[in-house]
Amino acid sequence: MLVRGIRGATTVENNTREEILGAARELLDEIVRQNAIDPDLVASIQFSTTPDLSAEFPAVAAREAGYTQVALECLMEMNVPGSLAKCLRILMHVNTDRPLAEIKHVYLRGAR
Repeated sequence: MLVRGIRGATTVENNTREEILGAARELLDEIVRQNAIDPDLVASIQFSTTPDLSAEFPAVAAREAGYTQVALECLMEMNVPGSLAKCLRILMHVNTDRPLAEIKHVYLRGAR
């Protein structure tokens, strides 16, 4: 088995705890669904947000979803002029036998 990185991104309309957690959970669930991920094979998950999202740690959504034994980390992204605002990203490291060509990266709500 190899460790593969799976990316995902979404946007959040308002900088509130509820919206950040809702967007994080939606994105996490969609990455898991599209890649048929067994939660026991998740090695770690990195969450990042643009500087305009600061009301809550998005990793809280993963803890609430049952990822209690997985290493989680939240990071703030660089504030690059012209970059997508209010963006939340996930980089999930998963143990899998899937080839790279079968990994599905997920982008929701206008994220890229």
